Amino acid sequence: MGSRILTMKRQAAELGRIRTGYSRPNPDPKKGNIPVKSKTFVLTSHSRDYVAAAAKLYGGKVEQWTPQRQSVAQWRVITEARELRAILPAGDVLNQANEMWTGGGCERRCDGVTEQITRRPCICLAKYGEDWHTRPPTQVCRPTSRIGVFLPDLPDLGVWRLETKSYYAADVLAGGLDTVLQATGGTGMLPVRMWIEQRTAVREGKTKQFQVVMLVPALPKLRHALNGPISTAAALDPSSLDRPAIEAAPATVPDYVAEAKLCRTADDVIAVYQRAYAAGNGTPELSSTLRAIAADIAAGVDTTTGEIGDQDDEPGPDADGAYPAEVLDDEPADQDPEPPTAYPAPEWPAAAVPGGGAR
Repeated sequence: MGSRILTMKRQAAELGRIRTGYSRPNPDPKKGNIPVKSKTFVLTSHSRDYVAAAAKLYGGKVEQWTPQRQSVAQWRVITEARELRAILPAGDVLNQANEMWTGGGCERRCDGVTEQITRRPCICLAKYGEDWHTRPPTQVCRPTSRIGVFLPDLPDLGVWRLETKSYYAADVLAGGLDTVLQATGGTGMLPVRMWIEQRTAVREGKTKQFQVVMLVPALPKLRHALNGPISTAAALDPSSLDRPAIEAAPATVPDYVAEAKLCRTADDVIAVYQRAYAAGNGTPELSSTLRAIAADIAAGVDTTTGEIGDQDDEPGPDADGAYPAEVLDDEPADQDPEPPTAYPAPEWPAAAVPGGGAR
């Protein structure tokens, strides 16, 4: 049996990134690229195959691209998708921190109270006060939110990491995700919808435009999101949660009356009722009907026609009042008559016996 390092994070492979912006070349070659806010999602990856699959699904053109301050080229597609359908893995998948990055890497990472690298109190808060986040990123940390999701219609098993550095998006993502985690306990996967929403805020008399990534459970009704974990099948097809259950076809009840009418004896009719009773179909009405059929059979009534058979089988007189008779030749006196067993008494075939089931 395998064993694990308990302090290691157990994360799914990261296949690519989901971004809300891109950069374009600066007309001034001495300056860096110009960042652009995108109205649609941008997907990037080291694998061209993943980006090509995303372009086929969401639209857009596959292009090679090198992130700022990096030397390794990647692939990206500026999609036509304003909304993405994704699945949240189990657990708390949101990772947030106030971060400052320079050419040498991450210089500061803070949880809002303590700067984790130097173990000092929040530097931005101490230096600029409660509104530190309104200052330019060259002076303060940027609230960075990362969340890994599955894109079920793209190849391979792994997560795509959504990353945003918006102060307002950080608050929206955390609030929405915490509501879901409180209901599900983070023990199951959850389908979600993500879209880029443009917003404005007025601060100190100035209107500021910004965008946030909205992330909400993609379920038919709110009760499905708050009713605990759902199955993997429901996460892949949320509409199944709102489909009416398919009712089982009613069981076919045998025609016990028809069976009883084909019986030859009253005991056989009783056996039919016993089977009906064992199957849960022994109603008082059925019992009464089968008792009547058994009585008819015992009285010699053909239960299929209701006719009473001829009891003596004796032929009646003809129109002249004469009875038919059989004429036999005289046998020689020296010859013994044929034994009577050579002429057995005629019998009704079983199927023709009154009550025997003849139709």
